[in-house]
Amino acid sequence: MTLEITGKNIDITPAIRERFEFKFNKLEKLQVPLIKKHVVISKEPSKQFKVEAAVNIAGGQLVASAEHDDLFGAITELYQKLDRQLKKQAHKPNARRASHSEKPEVAEDEVELDEVELDDAY
Repeated sequence: MTLEITGKNIDITPAIRERFEFKFNKLEKLQVPLIKKHVVISKEPSKQFKVEAAVNIAGGQLVASAEHDDLFGAITELYQKLDRQLKKQAHKPNARRASHSEKPEVAEDEVELDEVELDDAY
């Protein structure tokens, strides 16, 4: 799927497009297919660049935004946020969520012994 880049108050140069394509190619190495990629770049009145991205993946959507004085710094920060989210999504099936469900079961003989010991104590 192609990468959609929208610019608000800024022209999209080939260098900017190349940087985004490089970063998204690095994200695709995590073996999670990126279905739709859309990036919006805007230059705020405070002289900062704001970069927002929405990436559709199987089973959800990743959304991240970054603000920085330098455009390429904002792109790197955005990449790091998307990378973190994508790694979390990729490792989600392996996550150990209900560790209490795998507790060893107590045998009935042990329960009866505990009850007998309690009766003898009183």
